[in-house]
Amino acid sequence: MSKFKALVASEGADGSFVQAVVERQLDELPAGEVLIRVRYSSLNYKDALSATGNRGVTRQYPHTPGIDAAGEVVESAAGEFVPGDEVIVTGYDLGMNTAGGFGQYIRVPAAWVIKRPHGLGLREAMVLGTAGLTAALCVDKLERAGLQPGAGPVLVTGATGGVGSIAVALLAQLGHPVAAVTGKADKAAFLTDLGASQVIERAVLQTGVDKPLLKEQWAGAVDTVGGDILFNVVKSLQRGASVACCGLTAGVGFQASVLPFILRGVNLLGVDSVEIPLVVKASMWDKLSLQWKLPMLDSLVHEVTLDGLPAEIAAILAGQQSGRVLVNLE
Repeated sequence: MSKFKALVASEGADGSFVQAVVERQLDELPAGEVLIRVRYSSLNYKDALSATGNRGVTRQYPHTPGIDAAGEVVESAAGEFVPGDEVIVTGYDLGMNTAGGFGQYIRVPAAWVIKRPHGLGLREAMVLGTAGLTAALCVDKLERAGLQPGAGPVLVTGATGGVGSIAVALLAQLGHPVAAVTGKADKAAFLTDLGASQVIERAVLQTGVDKPLLKEQWAGAVDTVGGDILFNVVKSLQRGASVACCGLTAGVGFQASVLPFILRGVNLLGVDSVEIPLVVKASMWDKLSLQWKLPMLDSLVHEVTLDGLPAEIAAILAGQQSGRVLVNLE
């Protein structure tokens, strides 16, 4: 077929942005060695920014967002892929300035594509998506920095979001007591069901911004929000502990001090899931399909079609998303 459905974000005459499901042509897709029939995608915060006109994410409109895609190879000019291969694409420029996974077809460079691990189906892979990949990278960095079960509680901020919820579940499965931070009081049961041993109101993490140090509490942390909350986490890490930083919903800046670093020897670890080498992504997907496989993925996910995406985009931007939004493009 030459036509397919895609969600397209476009700019109106008044400068506002709208999203609509339209028919596109295969020859409208960008150049690339691999044409993929997308079966599933997922909604991430970056997708919502792209869909609503954030020029820091997407420069040119009309545009099809979707930084995640899983499906089958239809055509390939690369020897490592043949038609019928089930594959995953996350990050790089997909869904940013390259037409993304909110379309039934994508065409991308072979260097962006990995074969689906045997332990994960396409649907499972997109329940995880970039959020699951990012959570795994955070936990991997914490382990490499010395985090071990038994060291004490591990904090997760933004715990009801995509990265946060998967981080809570993964850390708990690996034997860590998890303290989950959220501004959604009604989601405490959701977080304890994922494995959190305690739920902390977000306002608690917002106090003490003016103090150079806070009480030592956390053996490690995954921060998905940034801002002053991130540095309050840094100030309350145990001696020698680390926080993996991967998000910015609370802001890109914070009031900082060198004291936690030179008096307690703590570490602030940056985590990027977009431009890292494909071999690193593949190793994380292998872990998520084997020793880190999560059995409760269905409890994390809300499934929609392309037609349901605009409402979900509004919800994630309003801070109302919990868990993961799976996009079914069958």
